[in-house]
Amino acid sequence: MRSRTIKVDYLARVEGEGALYVKIKNNTVVDVKLKIFEPPRFFEAFLRGRAYTEAPDITARICGICPIAYQMSAVHAMEDALGVVVDGQLRALRRLIYCGEWIESHTLHVYMLHAPDFLGYESAIHMAKDYPEIVQRGLQLKKVGNEIVAWLGGREIHPINVRVGGFYKVPTKRELEPLAERLKWAQNAALETVRWTAALSFPEFEQDYTFVALRHPEEYPFNEGRLVSNKGLDISVHDYEDHFVEEHVPHSNALHSVLKERGTDSPRGRPYLVGPLARYNLNFDRLSPMAQEAARSAGLSSICRNPFQSIIVRSVEILYACDEALRIIREYETPEKPAVEAPPRAATGYGCTEAPRGILYHRYRIDDNGTILDVKIVPPTSQNQKTIESDLYEFVSKNLGLPKQKLVGQCEQAIRNYDPCISCATHFLKLNIEQE
Repeated sequence: MRSRTIKVDYLARVEGEGALYVKIKNNTVVDVKLKIFEPPRFFEAFLRGRAYTEAPDITARICGICPIAYQMSAVHAMEDALGVVVDGQLRALRRLIYCGEWIESHTLHVYMLHAPDFLGYESAIHMAKDYPEIVQRGLQLKKVGNEIVAWLGGREIHPINVRVGGFYKVPTKRELEPLAERLKWAQNAALETVRWTAALSFPEFEQDYTFVALRHPEEYPFNEGRLVSNKGLDISVHDYEDHFVEEHVPHSNALHSVLKERGTDSPRGRPYLVGPLARYNLNFDRLSPMAQEAARSAGLSSICRNPFQSIIVRSVEILYACDEALRIIREYETPEKPAVEAPPRAATGYGCTEAPRGILYHRYRIDDNGTILDVKIVPPTSQNQKTIESDLYEFVSKNLGLPKQKLVGQCEQAIRNYDPCISCATHFLKLNIEQE
């Protein structure tokens, strides 16, 4: 009997600290664990006792790459609790700032984190030597997304202009005009990004996923909609916890979220997938005509089950975000007030928005004074962990004949398909393959 362990001590281009453990015995994969050992951060705990108005700014600190998602889920949950409706141009501005976050986050992943895998480079810095124009395009495209967030959020990282009821300050139509000019360039750059990613080589690997995403009657989802799946789920965000449950597993400090099996409260439920692939498969008909045409020209149909092709789907979503941002700016009129009144009352509120990596659920219970009594936050990566483990089990099983180093490299690449945000800070991931 032969035992072999393969280690990758530092896997950059993944946010957070964790490890993947794969055990192979008698040429069969017997165990796969995505080990997340980064210490818990206790955001839910220290939100308790704070004012409801503080939730957007505190939760924004959870992630430096997708703070808007945390702010938007927080404000929607609080407004749900308070019976407040934010519509018209204020709602449009929320979609616009979300466009900015999708552009900067997706572009970072596509160009800097994932593309080096497909082209055989250690990092984007190494890739820049042979592809300087492509890397420069990625940097400029990301910058456009950052500019949108800065204009509306007050700054690029951990924005400070979002509040319950709207914004502290809103731009005039004239102030948004320079963004429109930048977005016209970004739209063309995004279209080139779709074409470029479509030309990459992809392993043959399709899975029968349970996709879960928001679905809106008229829009590709950012902030609002019902939670749906391709396996029959169709619920209000209020009913999230009746259908999803989190479980603690010994090898991870992050909870695993699963779909409850019908007729039981057992946490041993069904894995599911959130994020770009889920949104695309459940909302293709809601993409703009330009984005739909780009996807078809890239060789995609309305259904895509190959996680390695998620890099194309992210590129399509960048194009959509540019297109949508231009539409919003074109139709924008400065609202009379930057926010609607949102006085406190005792209630429980629910919010779920589409972070770049997938649905982000928030629940808050507040008292008459608006003091937060209880909090639940379920980020996208915790919802994808079970599926990542399942996919790695299948992928390694189908590729045991590959040379050792190639198998290790493709496992790393497979992990990055999901753009996992373990702590929302880039550190490392250790990979161990034990073979007997």
